[in-house]
Amino acid sequence: MKGITVAIHKFERNKETVKKAVQSVDAFEHLSWNAKVVVKPNIVVWLDSPYPKWGVVTTSTIMEETVILLKEYGVNDICIVEGSLQMVPGAKQIGQKSFEGLGYTKLRDRYGVRLLDVWERPFEKVKIGDGLSLKVNADLLASDFLVNLPVLKTHAQVKVSLGIKNLKGFLNVSSRKKCHRADLEKDLDYMVSKLAQLLPPSATIIDGIYTLERGPSFDGKPRKSDLVIASSNALGADMVGARVLGYDPGDIPYLAQAASDAGLSTDLAQVIVTGEQIDDVARFHNCTFPYNEENTLPLNMEKMGIKGIKFHKYDSSLCTYCSPLTGMLLTIIAMSYKEPFDNVEFLTGKRLTPSLDSKKSILVGQCMCALNKNYKGPQEIVKIKGCPPDPDPASLALKGIGIDVDPSFFTNYEMLGAFMLKRYKNKSEFDTSYYTID
Repeated sequence: MKGITVAIHKFERNKETVKKAVQSVDAFEHLSWNAKVVVKPNIVVWLDSPYPKWGVVTTSTIMEETVILLKEYGVNDICIVEGSLQMVPGAKQIGQKSFEGLGYTKLRDRYGVRLLDVWERPFEKVKIGDGLSLKVNADLLASDFLVNLPVLKTHAQVKVSLGIKNLKGFLNVSSRKKCHRADLEKDLDYMVSKLAQLLPPSATIIDGIYTLERGPSFDGKPRKSDLVIASSNALGADMVGARVLGYDPGDIPYLAQAASDAGLSTDLAQVIVTGEQIDDVARFHNCTFPYNEENTLPLNMEKMGIKGIKFHKYDSSLCTYCSPLTGMLLTIIAMSYKEPFDNVEFLTGKRLTPSLDSKKSILVGQCMCALNKNYKGPQEIVKIKGCPPDPDPASLALKGIGIDVDPSFFTNYEMLGAFMLKRYKNKSEFDTSYYTID
C-alpha cells in the first residue's frame, strides 16, 4: 500500500469540501483536461414520491461540488451515468426521473453535463477471470476517467457498500443477478471484488454527509455524519471508509480479495490519511438486523412472541430483485400476527432447501422455485414464482397462512417510502435540501 493517500474531511456546506479533499491528496492526479469523464453517483433506488434519501442516495450537494471542480480542471466531456434499481420490470425513464428529481438537469443546462441512464445505453461483455464475464455499461468502458461518488453506508449482505460495490450499477440485469451466485466460493463478495478490474483511472469521493446503518436502501437508519473521503486509489478509499463505519477492511471479504488480486495488503497502517484521523470520526454502523440464534426469524419478531413460523435469514444469493418482496413479507407478517402459525417456513435465495419438520414451505422467487422443483418432501410446497416474484402468488401464499393482503401492496413502493419518511418528521438534521440544486 506504499504511497496510497486518503483524505478525510469534515463537510462544511458552501466551503468547497470536495475541492479541498481532492486537492489535499491529488485525487485527480490521473485526470487530463481533455478526458472523457464519467461520474457515477449511487442512486440505489428512485421513487416518484418523497422517500428517505439520507444515506441512501448520493447528495446533490456533493455531485454539484464535483462537477464544478471538474470544470475548474478544464474538463468539458462529463457524463453522469447511473442504473438505478428497476423496481418494476421494464419500467422506462427511471434514470431521467431521478436525474430531474435530484436537480441534475440544472447541471446539464449550466455546465453541458450529459445525463445517461444505464438502462437506455449499450452494454459490452467483459471477462473478469475464472471463466466468468459480465455485461458492463459501454460508456464506462469508453471513458478516460471515472469519478466514483458512493455513499458511506453499510450493506446487509457484504457489510459495507462503497466505491467498488457502487460499480455494480454499471451492469445489466442478468449480470447483476449473476453476482448473487449460489456458489459458496465465487459468491457475491467474490463477484464484487472483480468489479475493481473494470476501473479506468479514477478518483473515489465517498459521500458521508449522511451515513447509513442496515443499508443499502431506505429501510435503513441514516445518521448525519458530515464526512467526505477522497483518494485516487479506489481500494484505499474503500478500506478507510470501511474502518470509519467500524469494520476492519480485512474482515470484508470482497476488499480482502480485491487487495489480494492487486498484490496489496488491507493493513491500514500502510495508508497515509490526511485531514481528520480515522479514530476521531469512526462510528460503528450495524450492517443488518439481528436474527435469532438459529437464523430462522428476525430477533425483533421473536421478541414479539411470533411463533409457528420460520423465515430463514437471507444469504448473499438473494438478489436485489427478490429482496424488496422479502422485506414486505416480513413486515406484513409482523404487523398481522395474531396467533401461532401452523409450522410454516419461507425460503429465499438460491441455496436453501425445505425443512422436513415443516408443514408448509413457501418458496420465494424463481431461483428458489427452480432449485427445489424436484423436491419430494412430506410438506405442502407453495411457490411464489417470477423474477421479481409475482405479487399474486405472494398474496395467495399469505392468504394460505391466514393473512389477507391485496397483491397491489407488493408493488406500492411509493406508499412504503412515504411510510418510512414519517420517521424523520420534525427532525431538523434530516434536511431534504441536500438532494436539490439551486
